Amino acid sequence: MSETDAGADRDQRARGGLWVPGLVNLAVGIPAMIPLYLAWWLLTEYLPMDCRSTGDPAGAGSVNCNYTTLDHAFPVMLLLAVTGLFMLLVVLMVDVLLPLRRGDRLGRWLGTAVLILVPFTGCTALV
Repeated sequence: MSETDAGADRDQRARGGLWVPGLVNLAVGIPAMIPLYLAWWLLTEYLPMDCRSTGDPAGAGSVNCNYTTLDHAFPVMLLLAVTGLFMLLVVLMVDVLLPLRRGDRLGRWLGTAVLILVPFTGCTALV
């Protein structure tokens, strides 16, 4: 083991190894639950419906149609666009821009970005 390898290993241990990126991405996952839930709602409530407007339920063959879901669809889509864009910017900043600025390896940060889904997955498993 050379001196440069030992120095790099010591520097990585001083920066927290995978603990820091993992904990930061778990913390980012908490506010990310909002756009993830909105996307979940659209996939499970809105897309399976037979109708897409309030005039459709009167038509024949519309069995799975809900006025409440139709009323909530546009605000949910709007909120998903706003919060989803915000969270994408946060993830870009936390997992790409800050590590580049600090001189960290991107592989550690992008590899632990999967942990962003853990809080949402845990909450949906409990419900």
